[in-house]
Amino acid sequence: MGRIWVSDSLDDLNLGHVRLLQCAAAHGPVQVLLWSDQVVQRMTGRPPKFPLEERRYAAEAIRYVDQVRVADNLSDPRHVPVEMIPGDTWVMADSAHTAPRQDACRERNIACVVIDDAQLAALPPVAVPPDTLRSGRKKVVVTGCFDWFHSGHIRFFEEAAEYGDLYVIVGHDRNIRELKGPGHPMFNEHHRWTMVQTIRYVTAAMISTGHGWMDAEPEIARIRPDRYIVNEDGDRPEKRQFCAERGIEYIVLRRRPKPGLPRRESTHLRGF
Repeated sequence: MGRIWVSDSLDDLNLGHVRLLQCAAAHGPVQVLLWSDQVVQRMTGRPPKFPLEERRYAAEAIRYVDQVRVADNLSDPRHVPVEMIPGDTWVMADSAHTAPRQDACRERNIACVVIDDAQLAALPPVAVPPDTLRSGRKKVVVTGCFDWFHSGHIRFFEEAAEYGDLYVIVGHDRNIRELKGPGHPMFNEHHRWTMVQTIRYVTAAMISTGHGWMDAEPEIARIRPDRYIVNEDGDRPEKRQFCAERGIEYIVLRRRPKPGLPRRESTHLRGF
């Protein structure tokens, strides 16, 4: 099995990014050559939406990524220093398969795997986790919309996973619209589930089938968690009462970003 690498900014992490990394991981362990802020400016003509450390934090949280290396002196794909090339096979999207990249692969004797853009846009099937999944750890459940996916969501999952195996229940579209109003969610439930389940801290993810603030009740009944974790924004009397009646430990986490990173909220990122 060879060493696989992907070169990208991974700016404003989206479905295309995670699908590319997922497809790349099918060929072997993936190393990401992540563009520095200066390289993003040089390669795209504009600064990144999200700073390097935030993009790196997100990249390292993706379950398909084995290692992240920062590229801080790229000016052209053909000019990647030999010592910086992290693998034997370069995986890229068809839309990024340019002549300079093809020349770079040929000159360096690097295999090139091109993934069709339609494949990257396709949503993978929603997997239903088995009822018998056990690890000996406590089972933790979190619920939410997880709409415009960002580093704050990742940090929430990271902290929640410290309490046990993490099950994430993503709110279904109709319920989100009824709770939040027209224009919500920004991304459909299948898209949001795909983004959530790509994070390495998540044991399993599913889409809710219930209604109201406790739309995840059918899934919680099946998971039988020991703990239900929310952040301060998600703390509601209905959830507290639900847990008290069922003997589920209810934990409220403070909404704090990863140290050194900015606070992010999906609402503030709409149209970003």
